[in-house]
Amino acid sequence: MTRTLFRGFPVLVLWATASTAVATEPLGFDGARHLLNRTSFAANVDDVAAFARLTREQAADRLLAWTAKPRVTPPPAWADEPYESPRRIRTLSDKERMRFRREQVRKGIELRGWWLQEMLTTPSPLSEKMTLFWHNHFVSSQQKVRSPRLMYRQNLLLRTHALGNFGAFLHAIARDPAMVIYLDNASNRKARPNENFARELMELFTLGEGRYTEQDVKEAARAFTGWSIDPATGEFMFRPMQHDEGVKTVLGRSGNFNGGAVLDVLLDRPETAEFIVAKLWREFVSPNPDPVEVKRIAQRFRDSRYDIAVALRAVLVSDAFYARAHRASLVKSPVDLVVGTLRQFRFTTGEPLPFVFTTGQLGQNLFAPPNVKGWPGGEAWINSTTLLARKQFLDRLFRVEELQPGMMAMRGGGGLPRGINRAGDDGRERFVRAMSELRFDGSKWLAQFNGGDAAALQRLILASAPVNALPEGVQGMDAIRHLTRDAAFQLK
Repeated sequence: MTRTLFRGFPVLVLWATASTAVATEPLGFDGARHLLNRTSFAANVDDVAAFARLTREQAADRLLAWTAKPRVTPPPAWADEPYESPRRIRTLSDKERMRFRREQVRKGIELRGWWLQEMLTTPSPLSEKMTLFWHNHFVSSQQKVRSPRLMYRQNLLLRTHALGNFGAFLHAIARDPAMVIYLDNASNRKARPNENFARELMELFTLGEGRYTEQDVKEAARAFTGWSIDPATGEFMFRPMQHDEGVKTVLGRSGNFNGGAVLDVLLDRPETAEFIVAKLWREFVSPNPDPVEVKRIAQRFRDSRYDIAVALRAVLVSDAFYARAHRASLVKSPVDLVVGTLRQFRFTTGEPLPFVFTTGQLGQNLFAPPNVKGWPGGEAWINSTTLLARKQFLDRLFRVEELQPGMMAMRGGGGLPRGINRAGDDGRERFVRAMSELRFDGSKWLAQFNGGDAAALQRLILASAPVNALPEGVQGMDAIRHLTRDAAFQLK
């Protein structure tokens, strides 16, 4: 029995004592549930039954094959509109500028809703999990980029490369207009190099802290001078007159490097593969990577010439991934909690607007990580405020039909989440309508468990034994409410 803490909130995690299954044997129910909880937001009965018959390798291959499935959610209506040039915005009157800012807020909310809708309906949740993983690795934010269109295009880039070649991915993200703006490379000129992109490239995107020097950052920044964007179109632009053509020395290698050459220098370093694999480990296995296993998988990653799918597959078939000690060792992010609950219990949803605000209130505002390091994750997701808000969300969710008669009274703004008023009257109306369309067919869902067998429910819903055992005789909806209120429901 192990005790972990949510910043002062004790949570008992009871580890099973059974030994790790042999890799060539079928996963069984518990192994399949664990794999799907980690890679698919949450496990449902049908998928668990199907994956339970597969070996580790077969299961990983099936998940990776699913990622070839196309997106199902249409892009926002404004996705192909022309780029809003900052120069043009500066010519607007005060009234026009205020209207433009309100429109940007509306588009930003719609962008978050678009992605959440795809998460809720995708036939390949792993695609969305990996897109979110890279969103928190190659961080940028709508607040600074100030262009929903550029943030949307960056999201498409993230999902295009999410399980592709990391080298190609790194080269593409370095030229991504949203990234160029976010890390100030648009102002990186040979007469006055800006080091922001070069520093984060080394510290957060490739090598990790302590594996480069300040001089390496300065020299790399010179290589990226002239990398900018066209202010009229928002497209990447190279400005040769602003590029430093001199010799640079980066990580012991010298030459007349441009930005692409520096990226290749970083890709040649074994530390880069180890850094990415360690992040995949923290995302899918446990908070504390095993250095020996990380080096082993990183070598396979390098041998594959940085095929991300190879690295992820190696993580997902490893003994460590299925180790009993690593089950229920990760805290669900707000997106995991919200999307996973809605998917696992097969809620019928309308517009995802309520969940845009819910995930934001819980600390994960999509397209707006808190800083260049992204969301720290882990136990940082849980504090006295967010733990209470998580429980309130789950309580409302499973009482939604009881609460719906009072929904229409919320149109005036009372009882609506903080921030919704920025979306205007239309946003409030859409929020209330979306809440009134939310449905959970408890009887139909419970029919999968012979009417609500408590032991079967617990085995699917929780990654470990509950902190507070189910009272004897509790079944059906009462059992669902009890289990989802339990602290163990916050773990995966």
